[in-house]
Amino acid sequence: MNDPTTAAQRKGDPSNLPSDVAHNESAEFQGNDKLLFGIILGVLTFWLFAQTTLNIAPDMGKDLGLNANTMNTAVSITSLFSGIFIVVMGGFADRVGRLKIVKIGFYLSIIGSLLVGFAPSGAMASAFLLTGRALQGLSGACIMPASLALVKTYWTGAPRQRAVSLWSIGSWGGSGLCSLFGGLVAQNLGWRYIFFASVVVAIIGLLLMRGTPESKAASQKDYKFDFAGVIYFMIAMVALQIFVTQGNKLGWTSSRALILAAVTVIFGILFFRTEQRTPSAFIDFTLFHNSTFTGATISNFLLNAVSGTLIVSLQLVQLGGNMTAQQAGMLTLGYAIAIIVFIRAGEKLLQRFGARKPMIWGCLITGLAILFLSPANVMLSEYKILAIIGYTLFGLGLAIYATPSTDAALSNLPATQAGSGSGIYKMASSLGSAFGVAISAAIFTALSASPDSAHWLEGVITFQGRQDNLAVRQAAIIALMFNVFMAAVAIMSIMLTIPKGKEKS
Repeated sequence: MNDPTTAAQRKGDPSNLPSDVAHNESAEFQGNDKLLFGIILGVLTFWLFAQTTLNIAPDMGKDLGLNANTMNTAVSITSLFSGIFIVVMGGFADRVGRLKIVKIGFYLSIIGSLLVGFAPSGAMASAFLLTGRALQGLSGACIMPASLALVKTYWTGAPRQRAVSLWSIGSWGGSGLCSLFGGLVAQNLGWRYIFFASVVVAIIGLLLMRGTPESKAASQKDYKFDFAGVIYFMIAMVALQIFVTQGNKLGWTSSRALILAAVTVIFGILFFRTEQRTPSAFIDFTLFHNSTFTGATISNFLLNAVSGTLIVSLQLVQLGGNMTAQQAGMLTLGYAIAIIVFIRAGEKLLQRFGARKPMIWGCLITGLAILFLSPANVMLSEYKILAIIGYTLFGLGLAIYATPSTDAALSNLPATQAGSGSGIYKMASSLGSAFGVAISAAIFTALSASPDSAHWLEGVITFQGRQDNLAVRQAAIIALMFNVFMAAVAIMSIMLTIPKGKEKS
């Protein structure tokens, strides 16, 4: 309760901010649909286009001559780089300009998409692909926190909740459409056209944002960039990512894997201690003194971690059922429709019940959806029906959760930390997705490559139909149960942190 900001500052109204904050913002400017749609297109360049690799990874790997481990890294590296740098770029946005950082994100998206789109087959494939994917991650790190800070700055009250809902359609809706979109384009035009389309969308987004005034927080004369904290955080996260994605190849108990685990722990501790001592820490842990912000951020991490459901279920029907990427993507049609149609329902539920109830309901429905996607023991024809129901529920659950969670986080941020605080919240999204995908893919890849590793399931579950794909089906069930666990933990985190009822204004 030691927040020095006023209620007006917490609501993000620039006309009521101290003069040193409002000086860098247009007190007369109010958010409009042109700006909002430009922001949404920026978010789509990450969640729709960059994340299509969840479905098309097998096709890309075959075309480029890359193995499954390299493709798993390529899939997750975008979210990893986004997660590592998102708070840094959110902090930069507060100081150098939120609009400027969003535009930099667009430029990085264009360059990254072109590198992936023009990646050659053969020896240079991994260099082009991994570099492009990393730049796409940096793009997301720029666009997501800075765009949310613009939403907080230029919209207030009910219009801001509408803006958050539409922003969420770009984010969560893009994640819902990515598998379907990727499969359709890859099958009919070729996967490279996905990334060429991303370039076009980024250019349109840049044009729509023209004329928007710059927005900054108050300048801090004693501010020093937290190089040590960023370096420690990067080393810890990269070591953990390599350990998760390559652990099976290296051997989980090998000396190299154990060194990676030790590096993660050591630099994680160094990072935490550094942030506690540094006045200009790039992650301000005092923000977590607010339980609502904490609950929104933790549950956001956990619910994004269940995105591993997509890579497992989609590869299950492709590798185990011989379906094409387009056919697999079509199963997710209900996901895409539900998340777009019902995302504003989350906004209405927020206004009626507050954040806690719709966040819990969203997590419950998402967990139920994963259970529908888990019975890999049935015939493919039956699994398709379960998958259609499961993906639709998946979209519905995320739609109900998205706006209440995002608004709960934004409304509890001090005005001067809108960018960095939004960065922490979105870092939870990106790192949750990165590690959720990486862990789920690692479990699935490791178990499916070893036919005897999960044979005990045969004594518990009867596997119908083909028996030559049992390893893939068994691996999918176990990997999907990991995602059910993540949804359950998300519910517990909300119950422990988010207060009941509506937040008092």
